[in-house]
Amino acid sequence: MQIDTDILIAWGALAKKYKKNEIIFLEGDMPRYYYQIISGKVKMFNTSNETKELTQGIFVDGESFAEPPIFIDETYPASSIAVSDTVIIRILKERFLQLLDEYPALQKKFLKLFSERIYDKSLLARELVCNSPEERIKNFLNHHKKKFGNNSERLHVDFTRQEIANFTGLRVETVIRTLQKMKAKNIVSILNKKLYY
Repeated sequence: MQIDTDILIAWGALAKKYKKNEIIFLEGDMPRYYYQIISGKVKMFNTSNETKELTQGIFVDGESFAEPPIFIDETYPASSIAVSDTVIIRILKERFLQLLDEYPALQKKFLKLFSERIYDKSLLARELVCNSPEERIKNFLNHHKKKFGNNSERLHVDFTRQEIANFTGLRVETVIRTLQKMKAKNIVSILNKKLYY
């Protein structure tokens, strides 16, 4: 979902630079802004007391993130961090809600976006409970390819084994073993330690 940056600026939005690994907000913070990425990459995640991480999503150029709490006046259910040097345009929550009142077509786009995300989260929840490690990784790779790639050719999967573990709820050792099995079945390729699917 992308709102034209000219519209956002006209409504008072400003661009802000975040350095790699800089926190944008923490789980439990109250939302103050609508965020849309101009360039870079943002990760939303949860951590446990044992420092285990579950990645909720990765967002890239043109995508917005963390919108639901704005609409329901709740705290953020996850933290967010810049994965690379990132530029984000942000607008105060109150101005953003006024903007949506002025542009009803945007409301429909957000409804579609939220519906897609809820659907994806439902699939993820089912995978965490029901699927084998290979199925979980395959579903993650299919989702990644759908978002960033082309179904007819192999795509470089630009995630570390640890990041794949964080997305799938698996241990990194399980991911490494499973990817080796998938390589033997020619489901994935591993060339110079880079993963292709």
